[in-house]
Amino acid sequence: MTSNPIAETVRSLMPRAKAELTELVAFESVADEAVAPRSECEGAANWVADALRAEGFQDVALLDTPDGSQSVYGVLPGPVDAPTVLLYAHYDVQPKLDESAWLSPPFELTERNGRWYGRGAADCKGGVVMHLLALRALKANGGVPVTVKVIVEGSEEQGTGGLERYAEQHPELLTSDAIVIGDAGNFRVGLPTVTATLRGMTMIRVGVETLEGNLHSGQFGGAAPDALAALIRILDSLRGPDGSTVIDGLPADSVWEGLQYPEEDFRRDAKVLPGVGLPGSGTVADRVWARPAVTVVGVDCHPVAGATPSIPSSARAQISLRVPPGQDSVEATKLLFAHIEKHTPWGARVTLEQVGQGQPFQADTSSPAYASMAEAMRIAYPGEEMQAAGMGGSIPLCNTLATLYPDTEILLIGLSEPEAQIHAPNESVSPEELERLSVAEAHFLVNYARSKRV
Repeated sequence: MTSNPIAETVRSLMPRAKAELTELVAFESVADEAVAPRSECEGAANWVADALRAEGFQDVALLDTPDGSQSVYGVLPGPVDAPTVLLYAHYDVQPKLDESAWLSPPFELTERNGRWYGRGAADCKGGVVMHLLALRALKANGGVPVTVKVIVEGSEEQGTGGLERYAEQHPELLTSDAIVIGDAGNFRVGLPTVTATLRGMTMIRVGVETLEGNLHSGQFGGAAPDALAALIRILDSLRGPDGSTVIDGLPADSVWEGLQYPEEDFRRDAKVLPGVGLPGSGTVADRVWARPAVTVVGVDCHPVAGATPSIPSSARAQISLRVPPGQDSVEATKLLFAHIEKHTPWGARVTLEQVGQGQPFQADTSSPAYASMAEAMRIAYPGEEMQAAGMGGSIPLCNTLATLYPDTEILLIGLSEPEAQIHAPNESVSPEELERLSVAEAHFLVNYARSKRV
């Protein structure tokens, strides 16, 4: 990294950053009380609030949002007439999933092979620390040249829309000239990347009932309608023979123009087993950035352990549908519901429940803020030019912010590069990426303030 005072300061702060991330990762802050106690989220929220107060933020508050979660807010005043930049991250995390698959405790930050492992290390507690590092580096080198607002969400991973609804009810709260969403990631380690598009999402639960109760499979099997078999038929109807997502009426043939994702790189990043093919058609970039994708994320029925030879009377599944830019998540949900009802066999009783939704997002990468970020990335990543890529995941707040503040420039950066394995066991963050992106964010704030004075 090119030597400069900001970079040197960030480097000197990295031991503190590790200690703070250790404290923050220790909270099992899953925003679902069926998974973790609410006190874990409250602890993480208070940690963030205390950190903002320690940095001189004013009006620090825990905002009670409509979904029952808390978002942390604060303002750091800048020079008179300086632009305002909103920095976003979230402190809630995905569940640990199969703890036996973790090589170290999921809520205990552990260094291994040059990376820091722990749930939320990259997504997105590392983003909180990234913002703090950037601001501390600026304060040590002449001061923060913009007014900074920080919002740290408490239920992003659940997709329940608490902060979106709160922002809609209090539109003055997050007004700013530019927004840096610290919840994306580089295309690969060492390649500075802004995220140009996000797929939206809808999350639904499908319940199937066929019998008043379970039946002996020998006495009734062959004629009695099997609820699990009906559910399997429904789920299978959501994919074509090549594995492509096929939902009646939902377009699935868009093409990604721009940075491509070589198949061999994708197979390595996704840890696809040797000999297993990739489903779908088109390029990998088409499939993960430009087209809808359905995933069955959970199934409830008889467990294998203790199974008896009986016909299931009921079964249910949770389905995630990713919705690409150019499509509407509300309309996609209607089409998904209609598809399931149409493809339910044997007249089985089906119930459909929506449990989460967010719209897709497309950034304007030609805006002045992107020029400021490109210049900052050149400093933080010598010899590399900033790239623009898509991201298959969803950040529902982005579309809400774009609607509320149509003149505000929104940039997406972050620590969730492929090696981070977010949402999976053994999530990790690269400390080198944390350092470089903190330097980049600090220089972006300097560049952006300068651009607004011209």
